[in-house]
This record gives sequence, C-alpha cells and structure tokens, in this order.
Amino acid sequence: MTISSFIESLQHYHHPDVFNPWRDYDAACDISPDAPAIRCRQLAAYLTRRIAKARYLFVAEAAGYQGCRFSGIAITCERMLLGQHKQITADMILGQSGQRTSRPDCPYMTSRPQRDAGMNEPTDTYVWGAIVDNGLDPDEVLLWNIFPFHPHKDSPFSNRTPTDEELMQGLAFTKQLLALCQQPMAVAAIGRKAAHMLTDADLTTVLMRHPANGGAGLFRQQFAQWAGHH
Repeated sequence: MTISSFIESLQHYHHPDVFNPWRDYDAACDISPDAPAIRCRQLAAYLTRRIAKARYLFVAEAAGYQGCRFSGIAITCERMLLGQHKQITADMILGQSGQRTSRPDCPYMTSRPQRDAGMNEPTDTYVWGAIVDNGLDPDEVLLWNIFPFHPHKDSPFSNRTPTDEELMQGLAFTKQLLALCQQPMAVAAIGRKAAHMLTDADLTTVLMRHPANGGAGLFRQQFAQWAGHH
C-alpha cells in the first residue's frame, strides 16, 4: 500500500451521520467543492513527511468538527495550518502553509475568531503542545483517530461518540496506516475507546487520559512521563 492508495481507501468509506473529510463536500460549511481534495493533499503532505521516520503513533477516538473535519489531518486544526495558532506552526506539520477549507461565512460558526482565523480545537492544542513541550521531533510523530472520520449528530458542528461498529471499521484504517510505517512504532492511545480497540487488536499500547473534560493536567503529566522513557 502507498500513501495515495491509503487515502483512496479512506475516500471509499461512507456511513450515515458520518462526514468523510476526504470525500464529502458540505456547501454550507466548506469553502468550495475543492475542499475534499485540499484535505486529501494536506493529509498526503503530512504523511509523506513522516512515513519513513515516524517512531510514535498517538491514536485518539474520532475526528471532530473543530479539527480534522476541516484540516484533513487527525488531531490537527486548520488554525495551525494557517499561521494563526499561538504555538503550533504549519511548518511543524506540513513544512509549508496549509489551506483553509471552512467557509468564513458558515452559518454554524458562532465566533469571530472562527470566521477570521479558521477552526480551532482545544484537544489538538494540548496534544501538539505536549509534542513540542517535550522536545519530540514532529516528523517522528504520527497522529491518528481510531475512527478517522467525523461522527456527528443533527448539526454538522457537533460530535458524537462512534458506535462499536464504527470503531471496528475504523480499526482497519489504523492497521493500514501502521503497515505503511517504515520504523518500529511505539503506540499510545489518547482515551479509553482507542486503547480498548488497539489492545483488542493485540497492539501493545500505552493509555493516556484524554485532555478533554478536565483531563488536560493528567494528560500532560502522563505524556511527559512517557516522553521521559522514549
């Protein structure tokens, strides 16, 4: 499998109440019909920089509307790709500037910063911040979601927990990604859902607390402990 065939595999996925960032176009939320192709290019650029030298894989639960839904890159928000983030730069992620895919006049956007600077996801900030603060080379770190697509409720600007069926379907893509990697990988799960899926698949996994819902402090502590042993 190649990076391009991996992305094609992602594009084939379709399921009710799931947005596929690399396939689907939402006229109300996406900047143009080119949005899925932009997200494919950004994921390809992200993987191309890392696939030969990545040594660490961090796996969270699912894509969210504030992050991968618009960036096309797991646990990464578009504000980082646009030079609008206070700590994380596009150079760390892609080696170049990224492109926006969210519509500045999207009716679901509720804040001026979203309209002006793009979408921002707190979890993405915590995870990328931990990578940088602990001195890891960003090109040696791969970020992913056990269910790589965006499960939502009625509104496109909502997140829901993936079903057990969706998690099983998503695991296949994680295995494909690992097969692409050219170095032995240390795998860490961000949150229990990802940990259970990876462990059930007989992948040796370290569990870290998800930083959402009051978990940021413990996540930072666990990440620093883990980084100290790697």
